[in-house]
Amino acid sequence: MAGADPGARITTLLDRLGREAGEQARETADELVRTVVEFYGEGLARTVRLLRAAPAGADPLAVLTADELVGDLLILHDLHPEDTMTRVGRALDKVRPYLGSHAGDVDVVGLDAEAAEGPTLRLRLRGSCDGCPSSTQTVRWTIEEAVARLAPEIAGIEVEGVAEDGPEPQPLLQILPHPPDDAPGAPPPADRERGPDEPPHWHTLPAPALPARDNATRVADVEGNALLLVRLPGNLYAYRDRCPACGAGLRTAALDGEFLSCAACAARFDVRHAGRGEHAHLEPLPLLEEDGAVRVALPELLGARP
Repeated sequence: MAGADPGARITTLLDRLGREAGEQARETADELVRTVVEFYGEGLARTVRLLRAAPAGADPLAVLTADELVGDLLILHDLHPEDTMTRVGRALDKVRPYLGSHAGDVDVVGLDAEAAEGPTLRLRLRGSCDGCPSSTQTVRWTIEEAVARLAPEIAGIEVEGVAEDGPEPQPLLQILPHPPDDAPGAPPPADRERGPDEPPHWHTLPAPALPARDNATRVADVEGNALLLVRLPGNLYAYRDRCPACGAGLRTAALDGEFLSCAACAARFDVRHAGRGEHAHLEPLPLLEEDGAVRVALPELLGARP
C-alpha cells in the first residue's frame, strides 16, 4: 500500500471491524491501537532523548541498544546488532552472582528456533537450591526475568536439573517485546489482572530503601509487604521479613558476618547461601542488581501474609 495514508487505513479497518464484529470488538481494537501507538511513541521519544544526551563520539547504536525499550523495538524489527544467543549470554552473566547464593550455576543447552510456540531456550541448572522449593522457584524467576529483558523474542524456556519438576517448559515474563513494567507510561501493576501462575512483578528499589554500606540490613516496604535487604561485601540479598522459625520480624536481627540471628528466637540463617538455617529456611526473593539499579520481585506466594 505504498503512498497510502496509514492513519486513514487504520480508521477504515477499525470501522470495518465495528460493522462486522460489533461495537465491543471495535472498542477493544481502539484500545489496542492506542496501546501500540503509545508504545512506539515512547520508543521514539526515548530515541530522541538518548541521541541528544549522548556524549560526543559515542556510537549511536550502542547508545540506543543500552535502553531496554528501544532495544526491544530494534529486536522486534531485526535491527539489533547482537544476535539472540549473545544477549542470552549477557543475561545469564548478570544472574550468576545471584545463582551463586543458591550454590548453583546455569548452562545453555541450546536454542530451538523452530519450536511451535516460538524460540525456546534450553538451560541446565547445576547444584542449585539445596532442596528448598522456594529457592528453586526464585532461581527460575530470576533467570527468566534477566533473559526476558535482554532477549524478549524468546517465547519459552525449558529448565533441566530442577528436582521437583524435571524438564518442563516455563513461560517467560515477556512473550513479545512490550514496555517493561517500570517503563514510563506503563500501567501500574494494581491495574493489571494477574493469573495465579503468572510470574511476579518486579519493582525498582530507590537508593534510600537500600542498606547504605556493607554488612548492614534494612527493611523496605513494597506494596505493603516488608522485605529484608542485606548487603554483604560483593552482593545484595532480599528475603521476606519474617523468621520462619518463630514468625517474628527481622528488623532487629543481628548480623554476624554472613549469618543473621533472629532477635526473638535466636535462630541463625546463612544470608549468602539462600537463607539456609539449621531447622528452617528464610524465604529468598528474586533480585537483580545491575547498572546501579536494584530490582526485586514480589511473588504472591512469598508476599502473602501469614
